[in-house]
Amino acid sequence: MRPYSYNPPIGPIEILHADPHFLIINKPPGLLSVAGKPDSHKDCLELRIQRQYQDARIIHRLDMDTSGIMVLARTSQAHRHIGLQFENRQITKSYCALVWGVPQEISGQIDLPLICDWPNRPLQKVDFDTGKSAQTKWQVSETRTGITRVDLRPKTGRSHQLRVHMNELGHPILGDRLYAHDQAYNAAKRMMLHAQTLAFRHPDGGKHLRFTAPCPF
Repeated sequence: MRPYSYNPPIGPIEILHADPHFLIINKPPGLLSVAGKPDSHKDCLELRIQRQYQDARIIHRLDMDTSGIMVLARTSQAHRHIGLQFENRQITKSYCALVWGVPQEISGQIDLPLICDWPNRPLQKVDFDTGKSAQTKWQVSETRTGITRVDLRPKTGRSHQLRVHMNELGHPILGDRLYAHDQAYNAAKRMMLHAQTLAFRHPDGGKHLRFTAPCPF
């Protein structure tokens, strides 16, 4: 693992939608979703949002280095309702990423079980014996010289799933300090992974909703 120091971005969080039940926000890269244990890791998305919306509560997380769309609950009923949608895999999500190299195929599905690599945590690893099921659909949307833009649609939500799966495919995400090889890591100033869309049912009435945070790279 490459060393790092926590230096979260300054400035307000972009709020894409607000109603009495939930918030939709666009998380910047480099900011923790929830506070870490050290005092130097207390600044986080949840704390910043609660300065404006005291009732906001985290339902799910994005990795610190990942940017993009998240939903936060404003009521206990919304937290329970949307949380169950995540648990039952009724939420649909899509990500955009820039990866190293050009895949031989234009699309596919990765089905590799994952588990925490405890001696090297927070790293995750593929383990066919004890790993938890993890599936990711991917599709090429653009190719450049030695770099590919892909759309990623995880069917499961394991920790670091997209990062590990793309690395196992032989195409690590650019700027990924945990899994990318040196060339891929140094090819970008940030990790090129962004949560682009999020779709779920409204906790009050069940209307299907879809929100988008356009890819910034």
